[in-house]
Amino acid sequence: MPSKKKKRISDHAEENGKGEWLRDLILGGQDGLVNVLGLVLGVATATSDSRIVIVAGLAAMFAEGISMGAVAYTSSKASLEFYERERKRELREIKEIPAEEKEEVRRIYYHKGFRGKQLEMVVSKLTSNRDRWLQVMMEEELRLQNPIETPLQSAIIVTIAALVGAVFPIIPYFLFPVSMATMIAVPFSLVILFIAGAWKGTFTKVPWWRSGLELALIGTGAALIGYLIGSWLSVPLG
Repeated sequence: MPSKKKKRISDHAEENGKGEWLRDLILGGQDGLVNVLGLVLGVATATSDSRIVIVAGLAAMFAEGISMGAVAYTSSKASLEFYERERKRELREIKEIPAEEKEEVRRIYYHKGFRGKQLEMVVSKLTSNRDRWLQVMMEEELRLQNPIETPLQSAIIVTIAALVGAVFPIIPYFLFPVSMATMIAVPFSLVILFIAGAWKGTFTKVPWWRSGLELALIGTGAALIGYLIGSWLSVPLG
């Protein structure tokens, strides 16, 4: 029995870990692709020189990747610090005011439908082990999950994903004149977004076509905004 319990905990942690790195992959990849797509489209309206579009795209690609990685690091670090602060507070309260904390456990499971002896048995079982008790307070009362990824891991995944995603809108400008490359870059990028969304759906159990379409539509809207802003602000570059 203990081995089965450990396996369930391990499986739960593994699922949380998958969710975190999948979130980082999608966040970084989508952001890198969409932002650079909007930028190169905006620049392409102001110039017929592929080199200018490529340089602008590459500059945006690296700036976006570094920026996204930094944001991922700081936000992940803040989440981890918040979790640890709340964990220490709950642990202190369990030590100092156990009766009140036990009553909170009782209230939580009362609202889950437990009554009478069954409720008291659940409360007694959960509070007989401090680690299990603490886990209940963190997950059931505060709705907090222990972050699996470290801030550095999150930053690395987001940065790499952003750089990879940002490459796709630039590729056509290496191969074709600006006008033709622009007509290719949009559908090419949307296909990549659709594939990424469909792949995401295999993890989130959402129908692949719906997940792919959702990501492609979000990317279309964001890229269109970037294109319109770029067109509005652009001046002829040659």
